[in-house]
Amino acid sequence: MAKLFGTDGARGVANTELTCDIAFKLGQAAVALFGKTVVVGKDTRLSGDMLEAALGAGVMSLGGTVLACGIIPTPGVALLARELHADCGIVISASHNPPEYNGIKFFDAQGFKLSDEREAELEAFVAQGGAAASDLPSGDAVGVIVPVEDACELYIRHAINTVADEDLPFDELKIALDTGHGASSLTTARALEELGAEVLVINDDFSGTDINVECGSTHLEPLKQLVAATGARVGIAHDGDADRVMLVDAAGNEIDGDVVEAVCALDLKRRGLLAGNTVVSTVMCNLGFTKCMEEAGISIVQTNVGDKYVLAQLREGGYSIGGEQSGHMIFLEHNSTGDGLITALQFLAAVLRQGVSVAEAASVMKHFPQELINVRVTDKHSVTQNPAVASIIAAKNEEMAGSGRILVRPSGTEPLVRVMVEAPTHEDAHAVAQAIADVVEREMGLGE
Repeated sequence: MAKLFGTDGARGVANTELTCDIAFKLGQAAVALFGKTVVVGKDTRLSGDMLEAALGAGVMSLGGTVLACGIIPTPGVALLARELHADCGIVISASHNPPEYNGIKFFDAQGFKLSDEREAELEAFVAQGGAAASDLPSGDAVGVIVPVEDACELYIRHAINTVADEDLPFDELKIALDTGHGASSLTTARALEELGAEVLVINDDFSGTDINVECGSTHLEPLKQLVAATGARVGIAHDGDADRVMLVDAAGNEIDGDVVEAVCALDLKRRGLLAGNTVVSTVMCNLGFTKCMEEAGISIVQTNVGDKYVLAQLREGGYSIGGEQSGHMIFLEHNSTGDGLITALQFLAAVLRQGVSVAEAASVMKHFPQELINVRVTDKHSVTQNPAVASIIAAKNEEMAGSGRILVRPSGTEPLVRVMVEAPTHEDAHAVAQAIADVVEREMGLGE
């Protein structure tokens, strides 16, 4: 069996790569490896019902109880795994991926994503064919489904409570919101409105086949148009399962995860709440973020790409904030995983505390020009052993002579090699990235 788990759970095209058989066996694995009470949520994908039914059947086939939350953001499942005293939580979602994809990702009883070792145990369980027939209960020992009717309400209330004590003037905010036809369609607008903000929403309906399609945090043009048309002070966009957020200011300038982390880290430092005077980021963070933190006297710890690696470093070091350029942000005091709604609220609270515009708050960090090219390949993992790719990277590093940065890595969720270059100018970054991408395409591409 091919490796099942990537950087964020098991993921693939639903019903061909990520099958009901796999979902059923992962449901069994949840009970066998964690315990009999399993919180389950999903995003709005059409295949969510199918995979939820298969996974739930697996849980119940070993006598487990499914606490069914329905459509809910991924961080809501992490929260409810703790709050409902479950043995684990499972989200059926492919996050920012296209609608035909789906995924299954796990949280432990404390709402934390699993280590690579624990995921390997799940893979081994599936590879061996699931539970043995002799282990299957019968009669009144089989499991059941218990709906959690107020799941989204519990999550919304928790998010609001992270900023409600300060009585900040959220009523001064006109907010444009793009929920990407995803799970945040049920949560983010309600939370912001309860805090007093005026919220103008697009893409909060869903058909199951429109999630992330030309909208949400990976396609900001509709949000920018909404901000321009309505005179909103800020725009907020989520991906399909709302574990990430991207923002734009009143002029439509993008505010990525690096900027959000910089603003929030500086706010925490000013209030004496930045644990260890340290932030956690990944190797993909912009050089501008590094410079901003250094100038503020804040230490940086970098990890591999993937918010579970950020989380591991947060827990190991006892730090309070970590994130990714893509908009995954973890505020460990408030939730145990990337949380798009809580991140948006913490960013807005930091802006309101300063009494400045969103653009002025975001100006604390200056981006180095960055170019990212994705190359579709036959075997993404072989990029690290390819001599031609290594040679072009070495040559371009020598040419840049320390004035920029090159990062070439396999995607954790798709059959892609990601080529990222930072340089003094956009032209330089593009030229270097394209030269490397051309070699990757020639050596490893699909040949179409």
